[in-house]
Amino acid sequence: MGGDALPADLLLRGGRVLREGRWADTALAVRDGRIVAIGEELDALAGPETVVEELDGQWVLPAFHDSHVHPIQAGLEMNQCDLTGLSTLEGYLDAIGSYATANPGRAWVTGGGWSMDSFPGGVPSAEPLDRLLPDRPVFLPNRDHHSAWVNSRALELAGVDASTPDPADGRIERDSAGRPTGALHEGAMELVGSLVPAPTSGDLTEALLTAQRHLHSVGIVGWQDALVGAGLGMPDSLPTYVAANDSGVLTAKVVLAQWWDRDRGLEQLPELISRRALAAQVGLDAGSVKLMQDGVCETHTAAMLDPYLDSHGHLTDNRGLSFIPADALATYVAALDANGFQAHIHALGDRAVRDSLDAIEHARALNGASGLRHHLAHVQVVDAADVPRFAALEVTANIQPLWACLDEAVEVLTLPFLAPAARKQQYVFGSLLRTGARIACGSDWPVSDPAPLLGMHVAVNRRSPDQPADATPLLPEEALTVAEALAGYTTGTAHLNRLEGSTGRIETGYAADLVVVDHDILGEDTTVLARTRVTNTYVDGREVHRR
Repeated sequence: MGGDALPADLLLRGGRVLREGRWADTALAVRDGRIVAIGEELDALAGPETVVEELDGQWVLPAFHDSHVHPIQAGLEMNQCDLTGLSTLEGYLDAIGSYATANPGRAWVTGGGWSMDSFPGGVPSAEPLDRLLPDRPVFLPNRDHHSAWVNSRALELAGVDASTPDPADGRIERDSAGRPTGALHEGAMELVGSLVPAPTSGDLTEALLTAQRHLHSVGIVGWQDALVGAGLGMPDSLPTYVAANDSGVLTAKVVLAQWWDRDRGLEQLPELISRRALAAQVGLDAGSVKLMQDGVCETHTAAMLDPYLDSHGHLTDNRGLSFIPADALATYVAALDANGFQAHIHALGDRAVRDSLDAIEHARALNGASGLRHHLAHVQVVDAADVPRFAALEVTANIQPLWACLDEAVEVLTLPFLAPAARKQQYVFGSLLRTGARIACGSDWPVSDPAPLLGMHVAVNRRSPDQPADATPLLPEEALTVAEALAGYTTGTAHLNRLEGSTGRIETGYAADLVVVDHDILGEDTTVLARTRVTNTYVDGREVHRR
């Protein structure tokens, strides 16, 4: 046999295959990692060595890509004291105590993943940790890694007391006498985190593999790692990716966003260029650079145009933190653009978004249109005047859809403290699309659950998967359709990662990056998204997950 008459390596049949937004065919054939045929009857391509998968009526989608994720960080937490599946102080303390007992040789108790809405005002204290572990230091970042929960022993070892000033890029939570109470925000985390023993290279490799297994289990076959380098307490993971790629255990398609050290300037650019070349030698793309422009709304560190309000609704003098001055950000982004780097900017508050768009506009004015697909991550609050600028500047909105609902983090810890104009501009996904912007979807895992189907549920329904169908949605006019949300996790992120034309679609000639799911997600009941599970995941036709 010759051409497409050759037997397939893999044949999926008896299901429904998504093509151009509808269920169009029942079978799909794969050879040499590529889709070679799609149709109703492909049994002629089944040879003696073809793997035939009977789908029994299940549904085949293009596999998902995550536009902003921290896999090694997540894997480390999963392999340490993992609090992500818990939601109460009692549950946290049980897990911490069990981990400490099971790991007596570890000098520090580390891991993390607690949720701010588990504590009054979103802030934990050292006191329960002190009762549990008075002599053993504890350092536990929360889910968004913008705060850490520590005990008194950890503070003592770090020399942090009432006389310790807040760092310029962070805040120590204190009592009325100025004494630290056990929570550290943003740059203040490093006061203690710098003492935590660094993970070994073996720890990092195992973390990557743990994370990859989990991401494959929810249908993710590719991602952009949003922090590769020494930053936010994380060791440099570039050697981990290089080793995993060399040994063949890295099955995902990844882009590495190198960390921009905000305490340095343009002198770090040659290092980034050198590291990009090193990655390219082994077939890895490290052509993105992550700049962190602000914090988060819950700790009042997101950079806002209008001041935050206090608990009584009165104006304060706090507009959040800009980790990089706006003029410096413009200089850095222009230099990165001129050197062929994609800028991946954490911009959560409306002032951070505006400063970031201004920086990209400055780069465009100096360098012309580069086609480098710069993007702003998180974009929780976007001033109405800045919404159309995404399309005008060809900037992708790198969104985390799971956050776009009235959960406690938004309803209790965020909205009451924002100016009225900012409250009306929360996660404006629909407005961005209507003005012609591109979107790419991610999770920021371990900050939040990486499952794309859960993110799609919130993007479409503007309610948490845990909320009933009659719960109040968050700005329902900003909802996406199922097709738009799915595109954010497929073609949107594939484009962001410069992989369009090879993945993100079910078409002949494309990589056989596929997921099989157990429900029809295109029906009228959009709440089915939260109940849908991935049963099989394929990367280049190779099965990497089976439920």
